[in-house]
Amino acid sequence: MAAEESRCLLGYPASDSCPRVQNKKLYLATFAAVLGPLSFGFVLGYSSPVIPELRKINDPKLRLDSNQASWFGSVVTLGAAAGGILGGYLVDKAGRKPSLMLCSIPYVFGYIVIISAQNVWMLYFGRMLTGLASGITSLVVPMYISEVSHPKVRGMLGSCVQLMVVTGILGAYVAGITLKWHWLAVLCAFPSCIMLLFMSFMPETPRFLLNRHKRSEAIASLRFLRGPHADHEWECRQIEASVQEEGLNLSEFKNPSIYRPLLTGVALMFFQQVTGINAVMFYAETIFENADFKVIRDSRMASVVVGSIQVCFTAVAALIIDKTGRKVLLYISGIIMALSTALFGLYFKMVLPNRNNSSNPDVLFNLNSASPGTESSISWLAVVSLGLFVAGFALGWGPVPWLVISEIFPLKARGVSSGACVLTNWVMAFLVTKEFNDFIGFLTSYGTFWLFSAFCCLNVTFTAFYIPETKGQTLEQIEAYYRRS
Repeated sequence: MAAEESRCLLGYPASDSCPRVQNKKLYLATFAAVLGPLSFGFVLGYSSPVIPELRKINDPKLRLDSNQASWFGSVVTLGAAAGGILGGYLVDKAGRKPSLMLCSIPYVFGYIVIISAQNVWMLYFGRMLTGLASGITSLVVPMYISEVSHPKVRGMLGSCVQLMVVTGILGAYVAGITLKWHWLAVLCAFPSCIMLLFMSFMPETPRFLLNRHKRSEAIASLRFLRGPHADHEWECRQIEASVQEEGLNLSEFKNPSIYRPLLTGVALMFFQQVTGINAVMFYAETIFENADFKVIRDSRMASVVVGSIQVCFTAVAALIIDKTGRKVLLYISGIIMALSTALFGLYFKMVLPNRNNSSNPDVLFNLNSASPGTESSISWLAVVSLGLFVAGFALGWGPVPWLVISEIFPLKARGVSSGACVLTNWVMAFLVTKEFNDFIGFLTSYGTFWLFSAFCCLNVTFTAFYIPETKGQTLEQIEAYYRRS
């Protein structure tokens, strides 16, 4: 029975008799790698508890006004966009493992700058550095995990990237309740230091090593990852069969086997952001504050509640993704988000029926000025919509796009294509977050959420026609699928 299982794990022919694959060290390598996304989550979550504190701080040089607070939160996305470009270069030139280890430097240095900040610009610079590290991390870690994993567990391990991101966000929210902003920065720097230590003992991915003609090192890497009894030579030959010796040049992007997965990946990143996830999360505290829920009246506790929902449903996605497949989760997630954002729009339409929102872009901050009776009677609708939306996103459109882009690119174009996807994701995150108020001013609050709902419906349609199901396939089989088509 064990032999049968191991043949399924690595895709061995049924006639082969091969010993059992061991996953313990594969899980260890994955744990070391996902400390990067944990750091990334701390970066994203850091601003939520810190901004209210910095807006009231005694030092006038560090005190943030509303515009500066907005930039303190969003400048991370600009740094991450630059990190996507840099990561795409590093990952092909230096390798997956060294690129990941290098991430720890801007993480730690960024927090040192924040802790020692003498003015607002130093705070921006520190956030930019941690954003740069986050961009590299968001590119390298999914790639590293997909290249060291075998098909049977690749979905679960790949989904752990998003799971650790939301765990980091939740960790920052919880720690921010008791820690001051500079001590919270010290805490946030720790996961990247531990990642640097652990990754120094982990192997480079066998696919990168074979692409560099380092066969003996690739065999050693497979021996570490699969255990001593697996058929390392067989897996090595399967990878070598798909490794193309020539380098990548611009003319090759005319090749459908390269540009089709690239367009699919870029579209995935675009659609992930236009669901409105960042905008909804930005206003989550306001929605809780205006709902009649005494337990979570504290805005920081509201953040913890939302973060807990994210962690729980991302964990569910990680556990079931290798059984359900990628597309099923994207369908379910897209439908749930479409319904919940439509309900959000309905809530704002009912609460503010007579206001001309086009002249009031801060309408979400002024819910209290609406009819008290109307608002309190349907405040549950906003909270239910918020919970459904966050759960739906965490179940599919949160983790799955990052997993899919780590699977679909051919080996020689993996760095460049992943860099383009990460750049798209973070630029869109910046634009959606910064321009959300302008959308409310132009379309009204309910019109904006109905627009998000329409995009969620488009997500489902896009999934049906353009996303391949990668469950149970090796990376080489996925690459062969695009070459055939």
